[in-house]
Amino acid sequence: MRPLSIAIVRARYNPFGGAERYAQRAMAALAAAGVSLTVIARRWPAGALEGLPVRLSLLRVDPFHLGSLWRDWSFARAVRRLLGGSRFDLVQSHERVAGVSVYRAGDGVHAAYLEARSRVLPPWRAALMRLDPHHRWVLREERRMFTHPALRAVICNSTAVLEDIRQRFGVAPERLHLLRNGLDLQRFQPPVAGQREQARAGFGLSADEPVFAFVGSGFQRKGLAAAVAALAATPGDPVLLVAGTDRHLRQYRALAERLGVAARVRFLGGLDDVRPVLWAADAFLAPALYDPFPNAALEALACGLPVIASPACGVSELIEPGRNGFVHDALDVPAIAASMARLAVERTDDRWRRAAREAALPWSLDAAAQSLLALYRQLLAQVSTP
Repeated sequence: MRPLSIAIVRARYNPFGGAERYAQRAMAALAAAGVSLTVIARRWPAGALEGLPVRLSLLRVDPFHLGSLWRDWSFARAVRRLLGGSRFDLVQSHERVAGVSVYRAGDGVHAAYLEARSRVLPPWRAALMRLDPHHRWVLREERRMFTHPALRAVICNSTAVLEDIRQRFGVAPERLHLLRNGLDLQRFQPPVAGQREQARAGFGLSADEPVFAFVGSGFQRKGLAAAVAALAATPGDPVLLVAGTDRHLRQYRALAERLGVAARVRFLGGLDDVRPVLWAADAFLAPALYDPFPNAALEALACGLPVIASPACGVSELIEPGRNGFVHDALDVPAIAASMARLAVERTDDRWRRAAREAALPWSLDAAAQSLLALYRQLLAQVSTP
């Protein structure tokens, strides 16, 4: 039997991105199965693949472009042309490219994202957003992809996304697969003796003040405005550690200033290692407008942090309210603040931390890799021949 060949499509590498970490885990799982791997990307630094037990080829696809619409359209077209002249047994794309065999819906459904974002925009801006040529192209390409006869499997990281794709696009249930993100449970675990104190000292925090963590880039989508507003409404002067980047950072600094909590919101920027943030915190905030399944929230659970999430955040499917966190609408600031106040008072109760850690235990890297590999074997069995 000839070596099986799989291509993984990801336009740009972001060292803080969940999709990239997922792609790397996929590569490691495939390498163990002895398949031939090719990465198709606009940019994917060689250093990002260091340490992986995998040999692979890198095909750089970087057509000239100006602006985001031309960028995404030209990349999708170039990938289709490349795939038309190449033979891969499977092509797993992390980008919306019509004609691929496997798509990982890590970004969810674009139409659902636009609907969620409209909730915080003035009507005139929401109307302009819907008319934006880039968004209109993404919506068309997404529909073409989900209805294309070449599509054999869609990997979803939350039940909500899976059901949304089924209902909006009529994708057959047998082509929809729930494979949640995995994480390193040894790397992400509750702090041992001294780690919490050291982490707090590194941020200039005392041992007894309530601390909440927010991790993620793209602050509007992930709900930072609601988190800051809820912080301002929470008694006891808690602190919010914000790890992540956003081009509109000044707006969020101004919001914190306006609400009188600028001294209690620490903007840390993008971090290579978020564990000190999680170890220093008492709870994690994920009041996202739309976030299919953030790795950071799962990492927070693994570190023993109860999570306050919105129903539009996929991690809410792991939350048992009152046991390992709470679930509130992304814009319900009073409810978010009330749960923050409770967790601030009960922050020394180990039952929260034990329940949070327990919720993360089924989602190890090994479990995720085995589930992914089982899906690949199922699909490859349909195309491989002796």
